[in-house]
Amino acid sequence: MTLTSMRLPTTVVGSYPVVKGSGIMGLVDPLKHAVEVAVADQIAAGIDIISDGQVRGDMIHAFTSRLPGIRGSAVVGKVQPARQPITVADTKYALSRHPKVKGILTGPSTLAHGLKLETPFYRNRDELVLDLAQALAVEAGYLQDAGVTLLQIDEPIFSTGAANIAVGREAVNAIVGRLRVPVCLHVCGNLRNVVDDVLRTNVAVFDFEFANNPSNLDVLSAKDLRGRMIGYGCVDSADPGIESVEVIRKRIETGVDLFSPEAMLIDPDCGLRMRTREEAFGKLKNMDVAAGLVRAEYTD
Repeated sequence: MTLTSMRLPTTVVGSYPVVKGSGIMGLVDPLKHAVEVAVADQIAAGIDIISDGQVRGDMIHAFTSRLPGIRGSAVVGKVQPARQPITVADTKYALSRHPKVKGILTGPSTLAHGLKLETPFYRNRDELVLDLAQALAVEAGYLQDAGVTLLQIDEPIFSTGAANIAVGREAVNAIVGRLRVPVCLHVCGNLRNVVDDVLRTNVAVFDFEFANNPSNLDVLSAKDLRGRMIGYGCVDSADPGIESVEVIRKRIETGVDLFSPEAMLIDPDCGLRMRTREEAFGKLKNMDVAAGLVRAEYTD
C-alpha cells in the first residue's frame, strides 16, 4: 500500500490548537478561522498528509451532538446516523488546500464509554457500540467520497482495559468493511495488555505512541504486522517542550530498525490540541525535518 510516493511520509494524529476568528466572520462561524489556521500551519510545517485540525469540539461531543438517539451526554433512544455529514465540510476545505488529507472519526467504543445509558433500548454498552459503528460508517462513506487519502478511527479507550475489545474490534471492522480507502486505527497508551487483540483488527495502518511510551517498541518487536503499516508516534504530545530535530531523528531511526522505512508513517503520539499554537507548529516542523533527514539515508 502506498499512501504517498515517498518513504516515511509525515502526518498528524488529528487535532490542533484552536485559534478562533474575530470580526463579522468570527461571529458567523468563530471556528472557521481555526480550521484555516490548522490547515495552513500543517502545510507550512511540511506535513504530507494533513487533517482539518479537529477544532470543532472535543472528540466525543463533536460526534455525539449530531447523532439522533443521543441528548447531551446521554443515550435516550436508538442511535442513528447523523442527518447531515459531520466532518466533511472542514475536510473538503483541507482538501482544497492540500492534495492528501486524513479523515478522522472517534471510534464507537470510545464514544460509547463517554455516554450514559438512559434508555431501555440498549441492555449494555456493547450493543450501543455496534449501533454507533453503523452510524459512523455513514460518515466514513461521506469522507471517502470527499477524497480523503486515509481514514483514521480513534480508539484511545482500547489501551485502558475499560472496553470490550472483541466488540470494539467487530465495530471497527464493520466500518472498514464498507470502505475502499485505507483505514488507520489509532490507539494511544501502553499496548502491553491489548496488543494481540488490537492487531487482529482489519485495518491497513496501526497508529501507536512511541515517544511517551517507548516500551511499545518492545511490545511490538515480536509481533507480525502481516504487511500492515505503522503510524509511528515520535513526538510527545503531552510534553509542552519542542523536541529538537536530533531527538526526533533518533526516535525515528529506532523505529526504522524495527519496522523498515517502507512500513512507517511519521506522526506525533496523539493530537496536539492541548499545546499552544507555537508548541504544536514547532513540534510538527521539527518532526518533518527529522523525517526528511532519515528519509535521505534510504534514498537510492
